[in-house]
Amino acid sequence: MNEIPRPFTLVAELTYRCPLRCPYCSNPLNWSEYQQELSTEDWMRVIRQARQLGVLQLGLTGGEPLLRNDLETLVETAAELGLYTTLVTAGTLFSPERATKLKQLGLDHVQISIQDSESQNNDRIAGTRSFDQKLAAARLAKALDFPLTLNFVLHRQNLDRIEEMLLLAEELNVDRVELANTQYYGWALHNRTALLPTREQLAYAEKVVKAAQQRGKIPMGILYVIPDYYAQYPKPCMGGWGNRTLIVTPTGEGLPCQSAMAIPGLEFGNVREHTLDWIWFESSGMNQFRGTDWMPEPCQSCDRKTLDWGGCRCQAFLLTQNAQATDPVCYLSPNHAQIQSVLDQLPEQMEPFVYRDRQAIYAEPV
Repeated sequence: MNEIPRPFTLVAELTYRCPLRCPYCSNPLNWSEYQQELSTEDWMRVIRQARQLGVLQLGLTGGEPLLRNDLETLVETAAELGLYTTLVTAGTLFSPERATKLKQLGLDHVQISIQDSESQNNDRIAGTRSFDQKLAAARLAKALDFPLTLNFVLHRQNLDRIEEMLLLAEELNVDRVELANTQYYGWALHNRTALLPTREQLAYAEKVVKAAQQRGKIPMGILYVIPDYYAQYPKPCMGGWGNRTLIVTPTGEGLPCQSAMAIPGLEFGNVREHTLDWIWFESSGMNQFRGTDWMPEPCQSCDRKTLDWGGCRCQAFLLTQNAQATDPVCYLSPNHAQIQSVLDQLPEQMEPFVYRDRQAIYAEPV
């Protein structure tokens, strides 16, 4: 294996608590087992160790990171170390008081998720009234001169309004837009038949996105990610396992991606017991699928193996029960027929969502 690269980004999942109930939530189905969250001191130590490890970007996410009363302290710590910080938020708790304080302390960038372009469907997808608060948060971020990204998670039940979503982003004068089709892990896999779009929807969406890109009203661009299930090749998940990004969960597990705990038998290490340096370089779980030596055929002989890195290990396990298998979304995978079968059996009518458990709801910081 070649020399192990240092991570570029630390994703700090500060909490899995959240005021929303999105049916595609990337948090674990057993999120309630992650109640013993890291302390302020733990997170400050993690942030310092990340900088020493070579990390340049810090994503503060969750759940809803604004449910942590110590968020300001963590932003201040990161700013003092020269890390570029992004707050990834649903926006419902982004109050003028906290937003102003975060700006003063050095927060660099805000990303707000919006579920649809109109309130009724946004609130239905989110599982709670939130649309007006999200728009207010976006306007507040712009008023405070934050660079602002709007994130729209796309799926069967909102993709027909992608043009309206982009027009909303232009109206709000956002700097960047992420149009991320749902990735099918966690709650999204549980809701797959309700969320998977049709080929016709995707063809329409592609035309709309190209037109918006040509208008050029989003200065930092529009990122459009198609669903894995409709792609010819798998995506390079997280830029490769243990290659660019390090995740730390609310309870301190250091991971190569948000869903890695779904694969049984892997040991990564916890920041309460190990340094980030040890977790990144030495832990068996982080090294399990690093590089290309682990790859089976057809990946091992493929000229794309250092482009897509064999695809997503978590998706391979969730669909085949074998984390070492070629990602089934790849058309060369011996399990690709499983993906085609799912697409062929999509119901004509939209199915209802199974929402993230209500126990996830917290209205105020605790």
